Amino acid sequence: MGLFLFTFFSSAQLLRAQAPVIVSNAAVVMDAATGTIIYSKNPDMEIPPASLTKLMTMHLALREIYAGRASFDEIIEPTQESWAVNQPPFSSLMRLAPGHRLSLRELLLGLAVFSGNDASAAVALRFAPTVDAFVDVMNREARAMGLTRTRFDDASGYSPESVTTAREFAEFSRLYLYTHPQSLIEFHSVREFAYPRADNLLDSSEEDLTEIPDEFHETRVQRNRNNLLGSVEGVDGLKTGSIPAAGFNISLTAERGATRFIAVILGAPSGWGGDRIRDEDGRRLLEWAFGNFKTIRPLVDVPQPVRVWKGKRNYANLSWGEPLEFTALIDRGEDLDWIIEIDNPIIAPLPAFSPVGSLVFYDNFGELRHISLVTSNELERGSFFKRFFDSIRLFFKR
Repeated sequence: MGLFLFTFFSSAQLLRAQAPVIVSNAAVVMDAATGTIIYSKNPDMEIPPASLTKLMTMHLALREIYAGRASFDEIIEPTQESWAVNQPPFSSLMRLAPGHRLSLRELLLGLAVFSGNDASAAVALRFAPTVDAFVDVMNREARAMGLTRTRFDDASGYSPESVTTAREFAEFSRLYLYTHPQSLIEFHSVREFAYPRADNLLDSSEEDLTEIPDEFHETRVQRNRNNLLGSVEGVDGLKTGSIPAAGFNISLTAERGATRFIAVILGAPSGWGGDRIRDEDGRRLLEWAFGNFKTIRPLVDVPQPVRVWKGKRNYANLSWGEPLEFTALIDRGEDLDWIIEIDNPIIAPLPAFSPVGSLVFYDNFGELRHISLVTSNELERGSFFKRFFDSIRLFFKR
C-alpha cells in the first residue's frame, strides 16, 4: 500500500490521512486536475484491462468525431464481423444483428453502457479496414500518450493478452477526461439504454427480417455496469471490466465541489462476488480521498515584467513554470496566501523558460506549494556598451 508523497505534511497529518486496506490486487487514486497520486497499491503490477480497453476505443472514435472526420449522427449498418452471434463466448453484448442500423452515437452508448464487444468491433471497423488494424492504432496512441507498459490485443478487452497497470490507466483516464470532458454526461453517466428500438430495424422491403432471430427484434433495457453511479456521491463515470485472467476492474471518477478524483482498481477476485469487492474497494477509496484531500485552484495574476541586466531589452515577461493547481490535505489552504520571490539580478543571456524566481503558497500552518517562475522568451545578450553600463549600475546597486 502506498501513501501520498507530499514532503510538507506533518507526521500527525500523515497519520490522519492513512488510507484504507483494500482487497483488489492493484489500485491508484489520482487528483484529476493535478495528476497527483494520493494512494497506490501495486501501481505497476501488469494486469489485463478487460473492458477498460473500450475507453481507448471510445477515445479514438471521439477524436475522429471532433476532428470532423466522423459524425455522431452518421448511420452504420453493422457488418457480419460485428454481429453479436459472432462474438466470443460469454461476451458482453449490445446485441447487434443483421438488419440493424444505428447511429455512431448509439454505438458509443453500446460501448459505455452495455460494454458490448459487438459494439467494439463495429466502432473499430468504422475507423479501420480491420479490427487488427484498429488495434494497431490503439497501441500507437498508447505510446504517444507515454503509456509504456500498456498494450492492447483487441478492441474490446476480451483478450487476456492485453495488459496495463493501475498507474498508467489512471493517467490515461486523466488524459481521456481532459480531452473528452463531455463524455461523462453523454456516455459514462448514462444509467440505462434501450436497444434495439423500432428505428434500429431495417424496413422489411430493404431486407428480409424473418431470418433474424426473434430475440434480436426485442427491445431490451440494459443498465450501466458501473454500480457506483447513483450510490456514491459525485460518481459520473467511467468504465468497468472483467475477464477471468484479470478479475474485476474499474476506472472510476467522481467530483465533489472543485475536486475530482480518478480511482483505477484492478484485479478484484474473479468469480462470484468479485464485482461487489471491487465496488466496495472503489467506494472506500473515494470516500477516503474526499475526506482527506482537495484540489486548490488559486487565482494569481501573472507577475509584472522584471528588470533584466546586460540584455537587448531591459524587461522580461514571466510565466508560471507549472500549473497553479495543487493537491492539499482537506484542512489546509483555507487562509491561502502567496508571495512572489525574484532571483535578482536577472542577467542576460538566458534561454526561454529559465527559472528566475518562485511563487510560494502558504497558510497558517506553513508552506503549501512552491512553483518556479520562468522567462516567457529568450533573453538575448546586449551590446558591448549595454553590458558595460549595466555592469557599472549593478556594482553601485550592491
